[in-house]
Parts: sequence; structure tokens; C-alpha cells
Amino acid sequence: MTGRINGADAGPAATVSAGPAGMAAIPLVVERVAKSYEVDGRIVPVIGDLSLTLGKGEIVSIVGPSGCGKTTLLNTLCGLLTPDSGRIRWNGREIAGQPQNVGYMLQKDLLLPWRTALSNTMLGLEIRGVAASEAEDRSRAMLDQLGLHGFADHFPSTLSGGMRQRVALARTLVNEPDVLLLDEPFASLDFQNKLLIENDTAKLVRKGGRSLLLITHDIEEAVSLADRVIVLSKRPTQVKAVYDIALGAERTDMMAARDSDDFSKYVRRIWADLDVVLQ
Repeated sequence: MTGRINGADAGPAATVSAGPAGMAAIPLVVERVAKSYEVDGRIVPVIGDLSLTLGKGEIVSIVGPSGCGKTTLLNTLCGLLTPDSGRIRWNGREIAGQPQNVGYMLQKDLLLPWRTALSNTMLGLEIRGVAASEAEDRSRAMLDQLGLHGFADHFPSTLSGGMRQRVALARTLVNEPDVLLLDEPFASLDFQNKLLIENDTAKLVRKGGRSLLLITHDIEEAVSLADRVIVLSKRPTQVKAVYDIALGAERTDMMAARDSDDFSKYVRRIWADLDVVLQ
């Protein structure tokens, strides 16, 4: 059965399902989470009664109106903020603080300028106490997988924006997280570099059986990458609609996804759901 949350018209593969059912130890389950801030002595609700799931090996994109609280949601999921109410379960357990085996990548690459691409990639492994030789081998291999062979000894100032973002992605993936939380990591890239790094991300995530939750303003990026797209409402944000994305068996080629017959239908439906008003 297909449909749209809140009873709106059905779209292509839109569904009221919150995620895969009947699975033990789903990587992430969010139940009725709410979060507010205090501003000038008054309470400002940002997230209101929001629920979602992220299944094992699943890629889920989240889109919503600007300022609806997407980054606040991600910071709450990874333990940087405490929800006012509701439950967040990682692999079936509620935890205090930051979850284990979860990688978090932001829009800014945050590379340390005094470290080379290789030593930036090694940083997390060093902090975890991994032997230097193993950390270097794993980091070089990851840089190679992301198309940066020959650039390991380059400093960030000598790399293009796309290359810097690949180093940031390598730094995240080399720690072998089970789940990736990405907050608009490709937003600053030109179209060509964005497509290339999206392809690489999809290949590494799907090949490794990892789960990925992506925050993005780019509807086309959301549709081409994801198995599901969750559309958020205005603040206090809730889930407005959920789409199961069916664009064929090959989901690691972003151009092929965009060439699919249903691609533009998903994009138009999601754009309509966002209900964006031009100022």
C-alpha cells in the first residue's frame, strides 16, 4: 500500500511506513523525540514529536525547509544534544552520550592545516590507539579508494575543495563506522565533484553494508542517493512524508539514477511537500 503521511495524495512509492519492519537490532530507532531551545527567556520548539528509523545497510536522506531543525536533529541523534522527550535507540539500546561506531561528517571539511591528507585521515585511528603502521596502511588504502592516490603527502591548502572533502570522507570511513551521519557534506562542491563523491560514498557504504543518514537541501541528491527520503515539516519539525525510492538495481551511479523514468516525479513530489514560499 502506498500513500502520503497526513493523508495527502499518493506519490510514486510514497509510504507511511517509518522503515523496515521485523528487524532485530535496527541500527537507529527514534521515537517521539522533541527538542526546544530557550531564547531570551522563552521556549522555542525546534523538533516536535518526531519518529524515524534507519535500517541496516540502508541509505536515508532527510530534507526539509531551511531552518526547520535538521542539524539540531542530527546533533540530538549523535548525543551532542539531549532531547527534551522521546527515545533514541542505537542497535536496540538507549545510551547516554555519543553512540559507538557512528561517524559524523559536516559540510566543512575541518581538516587540520598543519597535517597532510594522510595524517588528517589517520587522526581518529591515532586517538583510538591504533598502531602507527596499521593506521598509515589503512589510511593510505582509504585515500586510494577515494581517488586520492599520490596526494597522501599534500597539505590541505594545496588540495581542491572536492579533494579536501574526499579526505574528510576518508577520515570518517577509515574508522569503519557501522553508521554514517552526514550533514550536507557535499553542499559546497560544484556539480561534477558532487556527483563523483556521491558515487564514491554510495559504493563504499553499500559495499560495506553500512547505514547512512544524510541531511541535505538538495532534493536531487536526496533522491539519487537514498533508499528512502524523509520530508520534514516547518518548525516544530515533524515527519511530513516518507518516500521509498525505486530507481533500479544499480544505486551507486548518480547519473544513471537521474536518468531513471521516475526520478523527476520523486523530485517534483518532494518539492511540493516542502511547500517552500519564495520571499
